[in-house]
Amino acid sequence: MTITPLAAVPPAHRTAAPVFRGRLGRDARSGHYAVPHRYRLHLSTACPDGLRLAVGHSLLGLDDSCPVTFLPALPDGHDDGGHAELRPLYEASAHHYRGPALAPVLSDDWSGRIVSTHAADILRDLDRFPRTGRGPLFPPGLESVLEAVERMCAEGIEEAAQRAGHAGAGPAERAAALDVLLDTLGRLERRLTGEDHLAGDRLTAADIELWVSLVRLDTVHRCHLDASAVQRIAGHRALWACARRLTAHPAFGRHLDLDGIARRQRGRCRGLEAAGAAVQILDWEAYAADAPDASRR
Repeated sequence: MTITPLAAVPPAHRTAAPVFRGRLGRDARSGHYAVPHRYRLHLSTACPDGLRLAVGHSLLGLDDSCPVTFLPALPDGHDDGGHAELRPLYEASAHHYRGPALAPVLSDDWSGRIVSTHAADILRDLDRFPRTGRGPLFPPGLESVLEAVERMCAEGIEEAAQRAGHAGAGPAERAAALDVLLDTLGRLERRLTGEDHLAGDRLTAADIELWVSLVRLDTVHRCHLDASAVQRIAGHRALWACARRLTAHPAFGRHLDLDGIARRQRGRCRGLEAAGAAVQILDWEAYAADAPDASRR
């Protein structure tokens, strides 16, 4: 599969570097290595990074070897916007730490310190854990495809949808962003027409990226787009069929916290609602109904 770069999308907006970015090596010589019962994930499935990690963790079958602590949808740190439960980990990991205790976090139970707060690295490191009967999320030979899908979802869907619904942008800017969004959806649509997966013949990290992006497109960004834009987005039948199919999969649907996503969005969003807010593309709750443990958070 060849996915061309998004020439129309400007470089991703730069954010502050993660405070902690340790990696798991492949053996004991690396210090941190993928040994069972040593590490723990801390995440909120209302957060897109947390949702990606929760799905990947379930697909890999790591419940026993790397347990997960699920955090509330809205951080409860009050003053700094972080999670109070994570504060001891941050303070143990950085002397006089004064920043917010943000999720997701991969922690080391042996040392009581943080390994990483960088979600993309964490997902790749989870793929290194020993397991039986589970294929990798990042299969060898598909690296360029997986990276291309990751970039398309981040820039061509997430960032483009934000710009297309930005209240402070002019009509031309919003229209250009919508064109990028629809072009990206169209290319992914063509890839999925007649196929069940984006990369190879089984579930990979590419499917996780697409699913989380479509969840956010329908539950968050849709609310700031007009009805015509939402109708054009909804016209990508193969994409939304894929979203329905993945939502019914236990590793996906059981982590879908629609109420948490809505509460998190209300707490963060400063934009204006548009006509698209009234037109939901997918009945996510209905397709997730058969996925077990959907309310365990």
